[in-house]
Amino acid sequence: VDSIRLTHTFSTLLLKDKHVIVAGETGTGKSVYLSLWLQKDAPESIIPLFINFSAQTHVNQLQDLLDSKFEKRRRGVYGPPAGKKNVIFIDDLNMPKKEYYGAQPPIELIRQWMDYNGWYNRKELKMQEIIDIVHVSAMGPPGGGRTEISGRLKRHYNAVVAADMSRESIFGIFSTILDYFLQQGFEKS
Repeated sequence: VDSIRLTHTFSTLLLKDKHVIVAGETGTGKSVYLSLWLQKDAPESIIPLFINFSAQTHVNQLQDLLDSKFEKRRRGVYGPPAGKKNVIFIDDLNMPKKEYYGAQPPIELIRQWMDYNGWYNRKELKMQEIIDIVHVSAMGPPGGGRTEISGRLKRHYNAVVAADMSRESIFGIFSTILDYFLQQGFEKS
């Protein structure tokens, strides 16, 4: 029930072009639910793009990766092919380590797009507009290498929490697995 509720909530928001952040403890299935929906249940008009952040994620690599996925629509405007929408799934959003002044450049690039609908081309130093993209992110609670993300970024997201499974859910899952195993029988040896 928990997984169905979570999947329905974030998919409804994504289909309405709302950015979603799914927060929760390790092992609650955040990344699995998001990935499965994007790969199997999302409409054909959605082109998913999967990005995993780590402490070593560099902003230039992120920008180059994203720029390589977009095509030119018209002068200064980029995005997915016409009639399509890119859903950019960032796993472990709060993993990039903070620099000397406390900023997290990969996160600031995402925030810049959300504030200004684009970012600067590093070669020509001109603003390029990025259209038809929606962000969905997963993150764990701060601590253990994960940092707090800035309020300047959080304000753009609709927050959904992946709660720990209830005892009934865990019991149901393991009972089903055990019943299947026991129905197979044992070899006579």
